[in-house]
Amino acid sequence: MPKSKRDRPVTLSKTKKKGREHKETIVNSIRQAAEDYSSIYVFSFENMRNLKFKEFRDQLKSTSRFFLGSNKVMQISLGRSDSDEIRPDLHKISKVLHGNAGLCFTNLPKEEVERLFNEYKEYDFARTGSIATEKVELQEGPLEQFTHEMEPFLRKQGMPVRLNKGVVELVSDFLVCDEGKPLSPESARILRLLGIKMATFRLHLISRWSPGEFELYSPGPDDSGVESS
Repeated sequence: MPKSKRDRPVTLSKTKKKGREHKETIVNSIRQAAEDYSSIYVFSFENMRNLKFKEFRDQLKSTSRFFLGSNKVMQISLGRSDSDEIRPDLHKISKVLHGNAGLCFTNLPKEEVERLFNEYKEYDFARTGSIATEKVELQEGPLEQFTHEMEPFLRKQGMPVRLNKGVVELVSDFLVCDEGKPLSPESARILRLLGIKMATFRLHLISRWSPGEFELYSPGPDDSGVESS
Protein backbone atom coordinates (compact mmCIF):
# COMPACT_ATOMS: atom_id res chain seq x y z
CA MET A 1 0.00 0.00 0.00
CA PRO A 2 1.53 3.38 -1.02
CA LYS A 3 2.50 5.73 1.79
CA SER A 4 0.32 8.75 2.44
CA LYS A 5 1.86 12.12 1.63
CA ARG A 6 1.29 12.99 5.28
CA ASP A 7 3.74 10.24 6.27
CA ARG A 8 6.56 11.57 4.11
CA PRO A 9 9.26 13.39 6.11
CA VAL A 10 9.70 17.11 5.51
CA THR A 11 13.23 18.45 5.55
CA LEU A 12 13.01 21.57 7.65
CA SER A 13 16.39 22.83 6.53
CA LYS A 14 15.09 23.02 2.94
CA THR A 15 11.98 24.99 3.92
CA LYS A 16 14.09 27.32 6.07
CA LYS A 17 16.51 27.80 3.17
CA LYS A 18 13.67 28.66 0.79
CA GLY A 19 12.27 31.15 3.31
CA ARG A 20 15.68 32.74 3.75
CA GLU A 21 16.25 32.94 0.00
CA HIS A 22 12.82 34.56 -0.46
CA LYS A 23 13.63 37.21 2.16
CA GLU A 24 17.02 37.86 0.57
CA THR A 25 15.32 38.36 -2.80
CA ILE A 26 12.93 40.92 -1.28
CA VAL A 27 15.78 42.73 0.50
CA ASN A 28 17.79 42.95 -2.72
CA SER A 29 14.74 44.12 -4.71
CA ILE A 30 13.98 46.89 -2.21
CA ARG A 31 17.59 48.03 -2.12
CA GLN A 32 17.71 48.13 -5.91
CA ALA A 33 14.44 50.09 -6.00
CA ALA A 34 15.96 52.62 -3.59
CA GLU A 35 18.63 53.26 -6.24
CA ASP A 36 16.28 53.22 -9.24
CA TYR A 37 13.53 55.57 -8.03
CA SER A 38 13.69 59.20 -6.95
CA SER A 39 11.22 59.04 -4.03
CA ILE A 40 9.98 56.56 -1.46
CA TYR A 41 6.60 56.74 0.28
CA VAL A 42 5.27 54.79 3.22
CA PHE A 43 1.51 54.28 3.06
CA SER A 44 -1.07 52.57 5.22
CA PHE A 45 -4.26 50.89 4.10
CA GLU A 46 -7.67 50.04 5.46
CA ASN A 47 -10.07 47.35 4.24
CA MET A 48 -7.45 45.95 1.85
CA ARG A 49 -8.85 44.38 -1.32
CA ASN A 50 -6.10 42.54 -3.16
CA LEU A 51 -7.68 42.74 -6.61
CA LYS A 52 -8.36 46.48 -6.29
CA PHE A 53 -4.83 47.11 -5.04
CA LYS A 54 -3.39 45.13 -7.96
CA GLU A 55 -5.36 47.37 -10.35
CA PHE A 56 -4.00 50.48 -8.62
CA ARG A 57 -0.46 49.11 -8.72
CA ASP A 58 -0.74 48.14 -12.41
CA GLN A 59 -1.96 51.65 -13.22
CA LEU A 60 1.40 53.00 -11.96
CA LYS A 61 3.74 50.18 -12.99
CA SER A 62 5.57 52.29 -15.60
CA THR A 63 6.64 54.84 -12.97
CA SER A 64 6.43 53.09 -9.60
CA ARG A 65 7.01 49.89 -7.67
CA PHE A 66 5.16 48.70 -4.56
CA PHE A 67 6.16 46.39 -1.72
CA LEU A 68 3.85 44.83 0.87
CA GLY A 69 4.74 42.16 3.38
CA SER A 70 6.86 41.85 6.48
CA ASN A 71 7.57 45.28 7.94
CA LYS A 72 10.69 43.86 9.58
CA VAL A 73 12.11 42.68 6.25
CA MET A 74 11.37 46.06 4.65
CA GLN A 75 13.03 47.84 7.60
CA ILE A 76 16.14 45.66 7.34
CA SER A 77 16.27 46.36 3.60
CA LEU A 78 16.39 50.13 4.12
CA GLY A 79 18.29 50.16 7.39
CA ARG A 80 16.90 50.69 10.87
CA SER A 81 19.42 53.23 12.12
CA ASP A 82 21.74 55.86 10.68
CA SER A 83 24.60 53.35 11.01
CA ASP A 84 23.11 50.71 8.70
CA GLU A 85 20.81 52.73 6.39
CA ILE A 86 21.57 52.26 2.69
CA ARG A 87 21.01 55.95 1.87
CA PRO A 88 21.01 59.01 4.17
CA ASP A 89 17.89 59.34 6.34
CA LEU A 90 16.24 56.12 5.09
CA HIS A 91 16.14 54.84 8.66
CA LYS A 92 13.39 57.44 9.21
CA ILE A 93 11.26 55.56 6.66
CA SER A 94 11.86 52.34 8.61
CA LYS A 95 10.71 53.95 11.84
CA VAL A 96 7.22 54.62 10.45
CA LEU A 97 6.84 51.15 8.89
CA HIS A 98 4.45 49.40 11.26
CA GLY A 99 0.94 47.97 11.19
CA ASN A 100 -0.84 47.74 7.84
CA ALA A 101 1.79 49.52 5.78
CA GLY A 102 3.66 49.30 2.50
CA LEU A 103 6.33 51.01 0.42
CA CYS A 104 5.89 52.88 -2.83
CA PHE A 105 9.02 53.68 -4.87
CA THR A 106 8.25 56.16 -7.62
CA ASN A 107 9.55 58.70 -10.11
CA LEU A 108 6.25 60.58 -10.13
CA PRO A 109 6.16 64.21 -8.92
CA LYS A 110 5.17 64.66 -5.29
CA GLU A 111 1.93 66.47 -6.18
CA GLU A 112 0.83 63.63 -8.47
CA VAL A 113 1.49 60.96 -5.83
CA GLU A 114 -0.42 62.93 -3.20
CA ARG A 115 -3.36 63.40 -5.57
CA LEU A 116 -3.50 59.71 -6.54
CA PHE A 117 -3.41 58.47 -2.94
CA ASN A 118 -5.76 61.11 -1.54
CA GLU A 119 -8.37 60.55 -4.24
CA TYR A 120 -8.21 56.75 -4.20
CA LYS A 121 -11.32 55.14 -2.77
CA GLU A 122 -13.03 51.84 -3.65
CA TYR A 123 -16.29 50.64 -2.12
CA ASP A 124 -16.87 46.96 -1.43
CA PHE A 125 -18.99 44.60 0.63
CA ALA A 126 -18.02 44.47 4.28
CA ARG A 127 -16.68 41.24 5.73
CA THR A 128 -17.42 39.42 8.95
CA GLY A 129 -16.15 41.42 11.93
CA SER A 130 -16.20 44.75 10.12
CA ILE A 131 -17.98 47.60 11.89
CA ALA A 132 -21.37 48.47 10.42
CA THR A 133 -21.44 52.05 9.12
CA GLU A 134 -25.23 52.30 9.31
CA LYS A 135 -28.27 50.59 10.72
CA VAL A 136 -30.07 48.28 8.27
CA GLU A 137 -33.51 47.00 9.16
CA LEU A 138 -35.96 45.20 6.89
CA GLN A 139 -39.65 45.80 7.33
CA GLU A 140 -42.26 43.06 7.61
CA GLY A 141 -43.76 42.16 4.24
CA PRO A 142 -42.78 40.81 0.81
CA LEU A 143 -39.11 40.75 -0.23
CA GLU A 144 -39.57 40.86 -3.96
CA GLN A 145 -35.83 41.24 -4.62
CA PHE A 146 -35.37 37.58 -3.63
CA THR A 147 -36.57 34.58 -5.68
CA HIS A 148 -38.50 31.78 -4.02
CA GLU A 149 -35.45 29.46 -4.34
CA MET A 150 -33.60 31.68 -1.87
CA GLU A 151 -36.11 31.27 0.96
CA PRO A 152 -34.29 28.32 2.64
CA PHE A 153 -30.96 30.16 2.48
CA LEU A 154 -32.47 33.31 4.00
CA ARG A 155 -33.94 31.26 6.84
CA LYS A 156 -30.47 29.82 7.52
CA GLN A 157 -29.22 33.39 7.95
CA GLY A 158 -31.75 33.88 10.75
CA MET A 159 -34.32 35.81 8.76
CA PRO A 160 -37.98 35.09 9.74
CA VAL A 161 -39.21 34.36 6.21
CA ARG A 162 -41.81 32.17 4.52
CA LEU A 163 -43.21 31.67 1.05
CA ASN A 164 -46.55 33.29 0.36
CA LYS A 165 -47.91 32.38 -3.08
CA GLY A 166 -44.35 31.97 -4.36
CA VAL A 167 -43.16 35.27 -2.92
CA VAL A 168 -40.58 35.47 -0.12
CA GLU A 169 -42.20 37.26 2.79
CA LEU A 170 -40.71 38.61 6.01
CA VAL A 171 -43.13 37.73 8.80
CA SER A 172 -41.73 40.40 11.17
CA ASP A 173 -39.29 43.30 11.09
CA PHE A 174 -35.68 42.11 10.97
CA LEU A 175 -32.54 43.97 12.08
CA VAL A 176 -29.70 43.07 9.72
CA CYS A 177 -27.06 45.14 11.52
CA ASP A 178 -26.70 48.04 13.93
CA GLU A 179 -24.46 51.03 13.31
CA GLY A 180 -21.14 50.82 15.12
CA LYS A 181 -21.36 47.09 15.87
CA PRO A 182 -19.35 44.23 14.31
CA LEU A 183 -20.99 42.29 11.49
CA SER A 184 -21.81 38.65 12.05
CA PRO A 185 -21.21 36.18 9.19
CA GLU A 186 -24.97 36.14 8.58
CA SER A 187 -25.23 39.94 8.50
CA ALA A 188 -22.34 40.18 6.04
CA ARG A 189 -24.04 37.67 3.73
CA ILE A 190 -27.40 39.44 3.88
CA LEU A 191 -25.83 42.84 3.14
CA ARG A 192 -24.14 41.35 0.10
CA LEU A 193 -27.48 39.97 -1.10
CA LEU A 194 -29.02 43.41 -0.59
CA GLY A 195 -26.20 45.05 -2.54
CA ILE A 196 -25.21 47.26 0.40
CA LYS A 197 -21.47 48.10 0.46
CA MET A 198 -20.14 49.25 3.82
CA ALA A 199 -16.39 48.79 3.35
CA THR A 200 -14.14 51.44 1.80
CA PHE A 201 -10.67 50.43 0.65
CA ARG A 202 -8.41 53.44 1.19
CA LEU A 203 -4.71 54.24 1.01
CA HIS A 204 -3.14 56.87 3.28
CA LEU A 205 0.28 58.45 2.87
CA ILE A 206 2.39 58.35 6.03
CA SER A 207 5.76 59.72 4.93
CA ARG A 208 7.91 60.65 1.94
CA TRP A 209 11.65 60.39 1.40
CA SER A 210 13.77 61.79 -1.41
CA PRO A 211 17.49 62.65 -1.33
CA GLY A 212 17.93 65.39 1.25
CA GLU A 213 14.25 65.44 2.23
CA PHE A 214 12.01 63.59 4.65
CA GLU A 215 8.38 64.54 5.22
CA LEU A 216 5.90 63.09 7.70
CA TYR A 217 2.28 63.31 6.57
CA SER A 218 0.34 61.63 9.38
CA PRO A 219 2.36 60.53 12.40
CA GLY A 220 0.99 57.56 14.30
CA PRO A 221 1.23 56.85 18.04
CA ASP A 222 4.72 55.39 17.66
CA ASP A 223 6.12 58.14 15.44
CA SER A 224 6.55 60.92 17.98
CA GLY A 225 10.34 60.73 17.72
CA VAL A 226 10.40 61.08 13.94
CA GLU A 227 10.72 64.57 12.52
CA SER A 228 10.48 65.99 9.02
CA SER A 229 13.67 67.41 7.56
